[in-house]
Amino acid sequence: MENLKVTVFQGYLFWENIDQNLKNIALRLSSGIRENTELIILPEMFNTGFTMNTALAEPINGKTMNWMQQIAQKYKCVVTGSLMVTENGNFYNRLIWMQADGSFSQYDKRHLFTMGKENETFTPGKQRLIVELKGWKICPMICYDLRFPVWTRNLHAAYDLLIVVANWPEKRALHWRTLIPARSVENQVYTIAVNRVGYDGNEVYHSGDSSCIDPNGKVIYYKRDEEDVYTFSVSADELTKNRRLFPFLKDADDFTLS
Repeated sequence: MENLKVTVFQGYLFWENIDQNLKNIALRLSSGIRENTELIILPEMFNTGFTMNTALAEPINGKTMNWMQQIAQKYKCVVTGSLMVTENGNFYNRLIWMQADGSFSQYDKRHLFTMGKENETFTPGKQRLIVELKGWKICPMICYDLRFPVWTRNLHAAYDLLIVVANWPEKRALHWRTLIPARSVENQVYTIAVNRVGYDGNEVYHSGDSSCIDPNGKVIYYKRDEEDVYTFSVSADELTKNRRLFPFLKDADDFTLS
């Protein structure tokens, strides 16, 4: 395992405007990425904002997927974020893990936000996704999943880095800022959580508060209220040291979610 260089995009999302969002993100990345990176993380529903308007759903080979591949090729890295996908008559809030060669993995959001009636629109996912990059085992999740520790449970050190992409409103930002370090410490992982900023089409304000927290709860990155493209590294040595000095994971109760 080597150190992993990550770029996060905490951005304003144009409501239900796919073309404008893809154009803006490409522009922000072009001006904000000044060094090689291995992973670019975008917010939840980065191409539309958090909407239940299924007219905007795309097939898995649609415009946004093609755009993700182009971005991955341009920066020779992995690009990840979620979008609204239609497949076999169902709709999914689906995270895509897009590689530079066009191959990809996917994760469908497990916990659908009932307060926003997301459960009335989308089909929930059934399985976690664990991917590998430079020796790191990475578990990507989406927004509301952050509230459910059994789903994020790191039994037998299944993963090293938790990623959460979100449209998390400012009115519950205290919960967001509390849960991110909790997941890092209890699972002995880095957690990178990437949120959006600004008002959405429902006049809900998002303050961002995107962050990277190490396994000890230390803040590696934090940004509030502003668009930001920022690149940083997560340390393989720090992760290994934490688990060696504090071997908590081996004492965890051995159960799985059925």
